[in-house]
Amino acid sequence: MDAAVREFDFPVGYHAFHKSQVFNFQLNRWHSLGYARHEDMAEVGSRIASFSDWKREMVGMAERATADGRTVNAAFYYRAAEFYTSAEDSDKERLYDRFSELLYEAYADDGIQRLQIPYGDSMLPAMRVSPGTKAGKGTIVMHGGFDSFMEEFYSWMCHFAREGYEVVAFEGPGQGAARRKQGLAFDPAWEKPVGAVLDHLELEDITLLGISMGGWLCFRAAAFEPRVERVIASGVAFDYMQIPPAISQWLFKLFVNHMRGFLVSQAQKKMKKDPMHMWTLGQLMYMTRQDDIMEAMKAAQWMNAENLHSEKVTQDVLILTGKEDHFIPLKMHKMQVRALVNAQSVVGRVFTREESAQNHCQIGNVGLALFTMTEWLASHTCQRAGKMPAL
Repeated sequence: MDAAVREFDFPVGYHAFHKSQVFNFQLNRWHSLGYARHEDMAEVGSRIASFSDWKREMVGMAERATADGRTVNAAFYYRAAEFYTSAEDSDKERLYDRFSELLYEAYADDGIQRLQIPYGDSMLPAMRVSPGTKAGKGTIVMHGGFDSFMEEFYSWMCHFAREGYEVVAFEGPGQGAARRKQGLAFDPAWEKPVGAVLDHLELEDITLLGISMGGWLCFRAAAFEPRVERVIASGVAFDYMQIPPAISQWLFKLFVNHMRGFLVSQAQKKMKKDPMHMWTLGQLMYMTRQDDIMEAMKAAQWMNAENLHSEKVTQDVLILTGKEDHFIPLKMHKMQVRALVNAQSVVGRVFTREESAQNHCQIGNVGLALFTMTEWLASHTCQRAGKMPAL
């Protein structure tokens, strides 16, 4: 392996850091991605009983890690604190900035290329990791979905770079710094930001990797972007409405035109009773830059099977799904596989509890998911020198 590319350890196991899945999944998330210590997650989990506890305890853990010189841990504990901090909280952007500052400080010697991709009158943030002397397997372009930052996937990027791939991660409208620093509202027509990345970096014959809600977005992009040759979707939801598109359109118009006040009041009541529902709707409103709940929900309503256009996907496809994914029901995996009627090939991999990979995006055994992707890529990528322009 090329010594210039950092190697990460991906611990195996989904741990009982907290009795509530709302908190437990996130605590496992940072640990499983290779950034958080097991003992820290266990300790902080024992002190959290509410969303307000979460922010306070995570900031405290970040400050202790900083004092100990554990910069990577500190960065991701600030990220964890930011995660459940509402958009109205003045600390949210400060926590984001602290996360970003510490992360790039921790990996300052790794040769990460930080890029700005022209996008209309604005810019999309991106980062690139190169494999050095072990190049030649092609390029992977990757992105997250509803709530992730591209930096969270640095450990994934290094894994692929160590295998010989050029790797570019970017944030599209509504995500990360594209939303926080550029003010770009979410647009589910994902072929537009993907096309911008490919245009600016002059990329062809690429593998597009979408994670979580990014699974839906990457299929949407692949349906309209012919330069994408292979698609990997991790944690994909085939239809966010989960009802026939014609019915969903009719219902939504009825609700908006005649029942808006009732629906908004019901949503507000549920938000008061259910903190996770409050966070989810708050994040959706933040992504879409909408103050109106119903307007924000249009984005989710738009992300249905009809607008996905699975029938237009002609690439080789790999879909990774956790059998016990608490965000996305297993039926979505089966529906998505069946819908890819014109794909060159489709491989669907369902991970189980016995593999410690049954959860969303295989949190609990990320290493196995990455191995699965690498094995699939080895049989579907052209073994030829990839060219990336000097910037």
